[in-house]
Amino acid sequence: MRPRSARPMSAAPSPREPGRWITAVRDNGPVSIYRDDGIVLRTQKLGEADRIVTLLTRRTGRVRAVAKGVRRTKSRFGARLEPFTHVDLLLYTGRSLDVITQAETLRPYGEPLASDYPRYTTGTAMLETAERFTPVEKEPALRQFLLLVGGLRALGEGAHDPRLVLDAYLLRSLAVAGYAPALDECAICGTRAPRPDPEPGPVPGSDPEPGPVRDPGPVPEYGPVPEYGPVPAQGPVPAQGPVPAPGRGLESMAEPDPAAVGRSVRPPRTFRAFAISAGGLVCQSCRAAGAATPSAQTIALMSALMSGDWPHADASERRHQVECSGLVAAYLQWHLEHSIRSLRHVEHA
Repeated sequence: MRPRSARPMSAAPSPREPGRWITAVRDNGPVSIYRDDGIVLRTQKLGEADRIVTLLTRRTGRVRAVAKGVRRTKSRFGARLEPFTHVDLLLYTGRSLDVITQAETLRPYGEPLASDYPRYTTGTAMLETAERFTPVEKEPALRQFLLLVGGLRALGEGAHDPRLVLDAYLLRSLAVAGYAPALDECAICGTRAPRPDPEPGPVPGSDPEPGPVRDPGPVPEYGPVPEYGPVPAQGPVPAQGPVPAPGRGLESMAEPDPAAVGRSVRPPRTFRAFAISAGGLVCQSCRAAGAATPSAQTIALMSALMSGDWPHADASERRHQVECSGLVAAYLQWHLEHSIRSLRHVEHA
């Protein structure tokens, strides 16, 4: 006897074809469609005609999505999904990667950078840095997105040197991520850096210009001076100590303080060392081996880039800009624990 074939419990015989069974239709679930705008960070090929696009969006964060058929010549929005482009997207959530169904260009930041190699390499380093600072996909990073948009806009306008724009973007990205370098205090003990002495001026509460001399009025009259008795005889004059030797001051006469014997005088702390592993400037007592010794103008340039003081940054010397770029690049890659490959091209630009 032939065994009967197992039939699915959800199957039912077809009314038209008695020998054919119809299975139940599966429920695929609702399709999640969302809209967002973002900057294209990089692209990579997928299959014969598709492409994987990595974007930093305003509300969703870093997103990896598939753009189907964009490598074909008849693609509707293939040219809109290029790096440096600010696009408005319509996507739906897939199993592993989202799928782009519509793209509209908001601003092509890459157009003014394509003909300028130093600015192009600088922009590439900014895109790679933005991707490194957003390691988790679909985690909102609005401040990083706004910072990247502002950096690309400043780079495209060409009002400042590309090296300064890159250093300002890297320093502020580090500050947003919580790795801001200490530039006005010791990164270890927290001692504030000494400030220059203010110029001498009038004492607070006093008149800067003397007014007219006031008349004190009539002198009061006093009575007659009383008479005193004879002056009593004085005793012998006490013997004085030894006379200081010629060439020595009066300070040699003072006896040393017993509490100060054996105690060394601590020199004033200076802030000329920059320790990358410590997190910024360190004082002389906290300085570790291997700390760099940048010039004071370089530290001032880093502070200007952090605060947005562009007149001071644009007026800085080239050697201080090069030293600042080296410190910022080393500080960035140390705290990211990953190298930025685009920086090697920026150095030769």
